[in-house]
Amino acid sequence: MLAVRDTGAGIPPEDLPHVFERFYRRKNTPGAGSGLGLSIVKHLAEAHGGWVAAESRVGEGSCFSV
Repeated sequence: MLAVRDTGAGIPPEDLPHVFERFYRRKNTPGAGSGLGLSIVKHLAEAHGGWVAAESRVGEGSCFSV
């Protein structure tokens, strides 16, 4: 397993279930990307028999595991 953790703003609980959906972007987020990065990661991980997961707490950061 590979885990990447940050100490950023975190992802609100209502957005967390959607972060791996294509083109999903949090509303009112400055500098947001295209909404494709995490969906590509999920697709590649699953294509190789793996998985990907996300945990996050607002104000504390996020952890993505593959």
